[in-house]
Amino acid sequence: MPEPDPMPDDALGLGEFLCFAVYAAGHAFNRVYKPLLSRLGLTYPQYLVMVALWEQDDRTVGSLGARLSLDSNTLTPLLKRLEAAGLLARTRDLADERQVRVRLTAPGRTLRAEASDIPRCVLQATGLTPEDAGRLQREIAALREALERHARAREGEA
Repeated sequence: MPEPDPMPDDALGLGEFLCFAVYAAGHAFNRVYKPLLSRLGLTYPQYLVMVALWEQDDRTVGSLGARLSLDSNTLTPLLKRLEAAGLLARTRDLADERQVRVRLTAPGRTLRAEASDIPRCVLQATGLTPEDAGRLQREIAALREALERHARAREGEA
């Protein structure tokens, strides 16, 4: 693998870090989502769980974690809070008791309609067109995949 070109001295400026730009944008997104989600009684991570279940209900905890890129230590407390709120139910899989299945309850399914305007509100806050937002989302997803491939390759070397 060829050596990358040396970075200029100003590359260590915080404003030059791609990772910081993504990190700061994530915080800005959270500030936009917070008032939208507070009316639903959800935090942003809880909202992501609900969106994943609205996409596909009746999932295992493992498949839900994979979809959200969360490990079970992070996901389980989210699920417990959503279950306590009456939005989902967790049960052992009858075919494989090692697996826990997650299903929306009737209130959890109903909440989808109340949340239906959130993507439009967030898109409006970005100032992007739907096409530009889609392109940016695909580019960020490709960036994440490249970083994950690199991390896996490095782990394989260790």
